[in-house]
Amino acid sequence: METMTRTEEQTQIKAATMVRPGTARMRELTPAQRRAVMFAQQQVLMARAARKAKDDAAEARRRMWDEAESAERAPRTATTAVAAREQTRETGELTLREAIGRVLRDLRSRDHKTLREVSEKAGVSLGYLSEVERGQKEASSELLSSIAEALGVSTAQLLRMVADRLDMVEA
Repeated sequence: METMTRTEEQTQIKAATMVRPGTARMRELTPAQRRAVMFAQQQVLMARAARKAKDDAAEARRRMWDEAESAERAPRTATTAVAAREQTRETGELTLREAIGRVLRDLRSRDHKTLREVSEKAGVSLGYLSEVERGQKEASSELLSSIAEALGVSTAQLLRMVADRLDMVEA
């Protein structure tokens, strides 16, 4: 067995303490290599910060849209919407506009799609699509066709579903 001098032991201990898991021994690197390692470490830190910022922004958008959709389900104070609902409850009638809106919302909910996803795919503003779903706006045939396509059904299928909805209410 070899015996080590005190200086050799100290040198080995010093070298061992400079090694960190996953990193090279900085002592053995040239100045250019050290700069490259430091630059790479900075890039990793910046990438982590960017990913965290991106995830935080996505989470904030998700929360915002969840709140918007829950607010959409809350009772409206608009007198026209309330009056239309009261008329529907009293007479048991459903207007064509309301039937279209309910079918569109049912189709969208069935596919677990958000208003934003459907509005972007159909080329319609989010607010307008929301009003159509609530039965507050009339939708043109072109608009209904693009919304139906965004929901994955044909215009004919959509109109059949609306007719079925109206039949159920009348029966």
